[in-house]
Amino acid sequence: MRVDIHTIFPLRRARVHEVYGPSSMSFAAMAAAGACLWIRESWHSDTITPQGLLPIFDPARLLLARPKDQTDALAVAEEVLKDGALPFVVIEITRPLNLREGRRLQLAAKAGGSTGLCIIPEGMGSNAAETRWHAAPIFDTQSEDSTLMRWEIKKNKSGTCGAWNVRWDQKTRRVHVVSPVGERPGSARTSG
Repeated sequence: MRVDIHTIFPLRRARVHEVYGPSSMSFAAMAAAGACLWIRESWHSDTITPQGLLPIFDPARLLLARPKDQTDALAVAEEVLKDGALPFVVIEITRPLNLREGRRLQLAAKAGGSTGLCIIPEGMGSNAAETRWHAAPIFDTQSEDSTLMRWEIKKNKSGTCGAWNVRWDQKTRRVHVVSPVGERPGSARTSG
């Protein structure tokens, strides 16, 4: 059964989701695509450059929080999700969440009506997550499009899993599903 990506993306509101993989930050930016708090522990030597997100959304609508450790990061995320003043919260996770921590984030998102997205290292998923995605770039030598990605939903508490090749359309500021390389009109594998 083929699942339509538009039934699960944009991400379900009032829930917390997870993403991992080499394109997880791009996935997070595309999922937020508006006012957002991005939480990243201060010990990281690199940082988010808001201007780099300009093709996806206005960097003036991005708030950055740099707590000292994951305990503080989770506390900030929980408070912001519960408040509901911001529609989207991204938190970069550096150690596995236990069920209590994951459940607290879910309850906070439900109370505030905000959407949470945890960027996780591979293998660190929480049982409390609504969905878990893998995001990776696709290299297409026949195209100059650098936004081509493969998104796979690996866990979905309210439906089935699926995989899509997607690209970001800067003009419409939307994600579009595209045919896999080799199955596009005019390619050798397609008939007609």
